[in-house]
Amino acid sequence: MRSLIGALSLAVMTLNPAHAAELDGARLGLGWTIPFVGILLSIALMPLLAPKVWHAHFGKISAGWSLATLLPLAVLFGPAVAAGAAWHTLLLEYLPFLIFIGALYVVASGIHISGNLHGAPGLNTTLLAIGALLASVMGTTGASMLLISPLIRANDNRRYRVHTIVFFIFIVANIGGSLTPLGDPPLFLGFLKGVDFFWTLKHMAGPMLLQLAVLLPLFYAIDTVLYRRDVAQGLKRDPTPDTPIGLSGKCNFLFLAVLVATVVLTGLWRTPRAISIGGVEYSLPGLVRDVVFIVVAMLSLKLTPRSAREANQFSWGPIKEVAKIFLGIFLTMAPVIVMLRAGSAGAFAPIVSLVTNAQGELNNAMYFWLTGALSSFLDNAPTYLVFFNLAGGDPSTLMTSLAGTLTAISAGAVFMGANTYIGNAPNFMVKSIAESRGIAMPGFFGYMAWSIVILLPLFGLTT
Repeated sequence: MRSLIGALSLAVMTLNPAHAAELDGARLGLGWTIPFVGILLSIALMPLLAPKVWHAHFGKISAGWSLATLLPLAVLFGPAVAAGAAWHTLLLEYLPFLIFIGALYVVASGIHISGNLHGAPGLNTTLLAIGALLASVMGTTGASMLLISPLIRANDNRRYRVHTIVFFIFIVANIGGSLTPLGDPPLFLGFLKGVDFFWTLKHMAGPMLLQLAVLLPLFYAIDTVLYRRDVAQGLKRDPTPDTPIGLSGKCNFLFLAVLVATVVLTGLWRTPRAISIGGVEYSLPGLVRDVVFIVVAMLSLKLTPRSAREANQFSWGPIKEVAKIFLGIFLTMAPVIVMLRAGSAGAFAPIVSLVTNAQGELNNAMYFWLTGALSSFLDNAPTYLVFFNLAGGDPSTLMTSLAGTLTAISAGAVFMGANTYIGNAPNFMVKSIAESRGIAMPGFFGYMAWSIVILLPLFGLTT
């Protein structure tokens, strides 16, 4: 992967990236989607079918699919076009995304909640509700990493715990991140594309509250039945001694506030000023945002007590995996985005017709379900971007006259990432943590049985 980045940098220094604009989506056939589909299928299936190969070589696999895109581009359209497309994607989409994810991960992992609670239905439901609210502030990954350990400790003397983790994935790791661009990577990509910070809060609040209005009472009812069954069978002795609730790494709440304020202020800052880097215009607000995020992450690493990160079992492994895999996703997605922008003149004309009616009006229900279906089995961030561009890709139009369409895309990407373990990055992380603490989580299809029975009817109501 380092060699791939080095080659791209060398190409940018020797070629003119401005020629990337010559890539015409109407001239590209469906064969250009093969690397993109290939890397997404690799992410979805290889951890299940060949886990040892995947965990040992996922960076090489990602690089291979990237080269499967860039080399044909260089051969057929010229090295300048390939280098320009790669550099534009790297600088304006991949790096801001990685800096955003990394900073939230570092800051959230520096906050440790100590002490032991007792997992009765009321407490568990309250923790899920708190997690749903926190997810829109510190991201689904941050909220999940902050609350999953206290939730497991609170219920470590109960026999029936699987349902608690499943609903935690539904609510905290996915649906809770609906209200701000900080909540879930798809919404942050929309923010980078020009969607206003508070647009998401205004238009996603209703759909999110509908999900919580159904899921939280349903969880309380299920947990109450199983808690009574636990009591009737005799609760096991609590293996975690009662200790006062405490917080360490409190400075990270200040850092979190700085991140939120930075996103809001740079989102409101409208200026044509930009800095040219290798022929690509990097907006001044975007540059300021990314620099602040990097500085905040460095301060968090320096000022947070080491014991807090050790208690949270902090490591760089998840970020390294995200960095390598998403570089491949963004690079292989570049031709796909250009093709989608071609609309009915491009290879995706059948999909364009599927999401529009006979009068040419956009079908919001189809946008919701198609975005959601792909987000269930692939990654919801690039899926959001695909349908964002399919709907025209103009944020000013999508926020106003096509607000219903953008809401459908946003809801599909965020909500339906909960349908499978692979729909959103925190899902597998929560599953792995729960299993490491002795909870026998359902397998891939067992988890889907939960989501089919509980979530799909709810999404039908949402439609």
